[in-house]
Amino acid sequence: MKENVMVIAPHPDDETLGCGGTILKLKKQGKRVYWVIVTEMCSGDGFDSAKIRRRESEIKKISEFYGFNGVFRLGFPPAKLDKVQRKDIVVALAKAVKKAKPSLLFIPNGGDIHSDHRIVYDAVLSCAKTFRSPSIKKILACEILSETEASKASGKRAFTPDSFNDITGFVDKKIKAMSIYSGEMGKHPFPRSARSIRSLAVLRGAMSGCEYAEAFKIIREIW
Repeated sequence: MKENVMVIAPHPDDETLGCGGTILKLKKQGKRVYWVIVTEMCSGDGFDSAKIRRRESEIKKISEFYGFNGVFRLGFPPAKLDKVQRKDIVVALAKAVKKAKPSLLFIPNGGDIHSDHRIVYDAVLSCAKTFRSPSIKKILACEILSETEASKASGKRAFTPDSFNDITGFVDKKIKAMSIYSGEMGKHPFPRSARSIRSLAVLRGAMSGCEYAEAFKIIREIW
């Protein structure tokens, strides 16, 4: 039976920065991978029509690039999740989990500098309780450039990687995927740059004995 995997992204591009190489590797292995996009641009939140159209095009291209088996768009306002009732986010996430029945979740780290990331992290843990979502056996927090390393979180919220995935052979395609988000990329030393993405993969590879790797923090594992 094929494993179902779910990647929960507060914003489009978080999935690629956090685990783009892993998504590509899992798809090559024949896993079913689902993408949850928590927030969505709309004119009512001050985004102009041109930017909304570009983002819609990016989402379509990314979906096709990875070959996701399903995309769940929750439609909450970006950078305003702190204004949304937490239970509404939990319920929306729970519906996606119930439909896809993933055994593995990739989520943002709970100590990221962006409040949307922290809120999504907490909401996921609420809906992923074992008695609510028994299909979930493993939860991994991702390292997302410009959000994770910028944080001063300590203790349990700090990103302390203890799981590494060898993405040698996939890092170039990860960078290609990220280039679809042209408005989010910049030149080095901007953290969301091709050089930064590759450099982080080199560092995590050196930590785990391979050429390139993505690092994760184990939040829960049942085996």
